[in-house]
Amino acid sequence: MRKIRTAIRTAIMAVMAFVNTGALAQDADSAKTVLMNADTIISHSVVDEVVWVVGDEAILKSDVETARMQALQEGASWTGDPDCTIPEQLAVQKLFLNQADIDSIEVSESDISQQVEERLNYWIEASGSREKLEEYKKQSISQIREELREVLGDMLRVQEMRKTLVKDVNVLPAEVRRYFKDLPEDSIPFVPTEVEVQIVTQTPKIEQEEINRVKSQLRDYTNRINQGDASFSTLARLYSEDPGTARRGGELDYTGRGMLDPAFAAVAFNLTDPKKVSKIVESEFGYHIIQLIDKKGDKVKVRHILLKPQVSDEAVQQALLRLDSIRNDIMDSKFSFEDAAAVISDDKDTRNNHGLMVNSTQMGRTTSRFKMQDLPQEVARMVEGMKVGDVSTPFEMINQRGKTVCAIIRLKNRVEGHKAIISEDFQIMKDIVEEKRRNEILHQWVVDKIKTTYVRVNDQYKDCKFEYQGWIK
Repeated sequence: MRKIRTAIRTAIMAVMAFVNTGALAQDADSAKTVLMNADTIISHSVVDEVVWVVGDEAILKSDVETARMQALQEGASWTGDPDCTIPEQLAVQKLFLNQADIDSIEVSESDISQQVEERLNYWIEASGSREKLEEYKKQSISQIREELREVLGDMLRVQEMRKTLVKDVNVLPAEVRRYFKDLPEDSIPFVPTEVEVQIVTQTPKIEQEEINRVKSQLRDYTNRINQGDASFSTLARLYSEDPGTARRGGELDYTGRGMLDPAFAAVAFNLTDPKKVSKIVESEFGYHIIQLIDKKGDKVKVRHILLKPQVSDEAVQQALLRLDSIRNDIMDSKFSFEDAAAVISDDKDTRNNHGLMVNSTQMGRTTSRFKMQDLPQEVARMVEGMKVGDVSTPFEMINQRGKTVCAIIRLKNRVEGHKAIISEDFQIMKDIVEEKRRNEILHQWVVDKIKTTYVRVNDQYKDCKFEYQGWIK
């Protein structure tokens, strides 16, 4: 079973290197096919053998086969021979992960959990239900979630490692203009439709009775732990609403203060006795109790139980009605959308920016422009039928912190898809040139890393035309 989990994990990492998409499948049908066939792919693999070794990490033949089948199901294509490209991509991922270990590259538990839930929800939707997903995968939801957590944790660490290696890349305006000038007409990039969106949110009020219920439940857990009736880890597995840690008994690995919610960190780093349970802590995610496991330097290892107060339907309706009233006042010119964003909105990320939503790109740059696929799903659905200047009707959505909020949006600007023009799309062209430079740096880093890493490749790959030189030694 361990080999199966490892093979699936390695396969998905390889697929992510080929398929540039927010989900593992291009559409629901292909997602469903992947899920239904995942175990069959593994169970029908030939007897395993080690085909590559990178450092102290082995790549098995089953890893390569599984990655190939997964990628085919995703509709991925290769510029070269997939029998050579796939194992090479697996090996490259291991180089980045090895360097991430050396450089102590971390990703936050909240980022991993968010990625896991997004991916899991997509799979559930593609399968039709939680029960059907469990049937397809022959695993429980908690087992699927844990497997995804390992995969996506590695994926995020690879992304962070790549960002670190190219964080100082910058190009001069003259370089951008020269690159654009030398491009053949048929190579000028097409800029997809982009929009700028302003938002006003109202967070449905959680009844004090519901908060009291959650706190009472956490106090009960604390009493049971203190009296020896149950262990902290057992209760976390049974009741914690943090999907990223519940299966591990609520355990968070060694984490720096900056990677944690400030309120959570303040309590976690002040714990001194592993036998004691913290007071109840309110964070942006809900309410916690925390238990110390260990401290190491400027990092702490704890376990926690998270409970989230539930928002009532009545509270949601009240928030929607309030936003409807705000929208009417905006339409009647009693005040502007910008005024509403600054004074009324609960969205702390946008209210000081006239409600303008900010898009953080993968390489850390921020912009107010969004491609449609980069918007939250609920926002994109509303924007689709809007004209510039329109204000939407109120709607319900889940924000980046996993909380239910109600919102209205205004479409501030829409730039229709077009071929890039240097005078209008300079930043886009600059991004293209910088991305080209980053890819060159990362390519050379891999080549240099191969030179200093123990690599053994089976003879069957000796005639491959690899993207990176130096694998065959």
